[in-house]
Amino acid sequence: MFNDQLLAGRRILVTGGGTGLGKSMASRFLQLGAEVHICGRRKSVCDETATELMAEYGGRVVSHGVDIRNAMAVDEMIEGIWTTSGPLTDLINNAAGNFISRSEELSPRGFDAVANIVMHGTFYVTHAVGRRWIAGGHRGNVVSITVTWVRNGSPYVVPSAMSKSAIHAMTMSLAIEWGRHGIRLNTIAPGEIPTEGMSKRIKPGDEAGANTKAMNPMGRVGTMEELQNLAVFLISGGCDWINGETIAMDGAQALATGGNFYQLRDWSDDDWTKARDSIKAQNEKDRAARG
Repeated sequence: MFNDQLLAGRRILVTGGGTGLGKSMASRFLQLGAEVHICGRRKSVCDETATELMAEYGGRVVSHGVDIRNAMAVDEMIEGIWTTSGPLTDLINNAAGNFISRSEELSPRGFDAVANIVMHGTFYVTHAVGRRWIAGGHRGNVVSITVTWVRNGSPYVVPSAMSKSAIHAMTMSLAIEWGRHGIRLNTIAPGEIPTEGMSKRIKPGDEAGANTKAMNPMGRVGTMEELQNLAVFLISGGCDWINGETIAMDGAQALATGGNFYQLRDWSDDDWTKARDSIKAQNEKDRAARG
C-alpha cells in the first residue's frame, strides 16, 4: 500500500511501544524506513521488542524505560533523544490503561491509575516534544490513540472516558495553537482490536470479540494492519491539511450502537465479581512480569 522507505529520515517515538497496538505501529514505521523509539514502564519488555523488530526488519529501534506519569522523567527521556539521536519528527501517544468497573465501586487509586497515564502522561510527552519542536523551528506530527466514546461518553469506564476526552480536547486545542508552527495533531479512535492485556481488563469473557462481531455493522473486529495503515497515512505527508481531527476506525459500530459499554447494565453482581477476579488475575500477571 505504501512505497518502501516512505518514512526514511523520520524519527518516531511510540509510547507504550513494547506491546500491543504500540508494538504493531512501531513495526510498520520501521518497515517503512523510520528510526523508531519506543518507551514503557517495563524497559525489559521494550528491549525485547526492539531486538525482535530489528532482527526481523533491520533498521534502528531504540528502547527507553520511563513512567510517563512522571513529568520530570519524561522530559529527561525526550532531552536524551534530542541529544543522542536528534529531534523527533513524529510522536505517537499510545500508552494507556483501562478497566471496567461500576463507577460507585471505583477507588481514588483506581481512578488515578487510568487518569495519570492517559491524561497526565499524554500531556507530559506531548508538551516535552512540542515545546522543543517550537524552540528549534521544527515541523512535527502528533497522533494520539483515543476512543469513540469521546463523542458520547461511556458508562463503566468513566476514568478512561474522561481522560480520553481530555486528549481529544488537547488535540483540537493544540492543533489551533501550534498549527502556525507546522505542528499537526490528530487522533485515531479505533474500535475493538483484541489484545491480551487490554481485552482481559475491558472484555473479560469475550477476549476474542465475539460480542463485538455480533453487534458490528461489518460483523468483525478491527485488525492491527488497519491501524498501522491509518497511523502511517496520518504522518506520511499525504494530506498535511488534516489537523485537529479524530478519525473513528470501527466499522461504524459507534454510529450503530454507541460503541461503548452500555450493554453492561444487564450484568448481575456475580458477573461483576467474575470480571473483577479476571482483572485482578491479569494485574498480578503483569506485576510478576515487571518483577
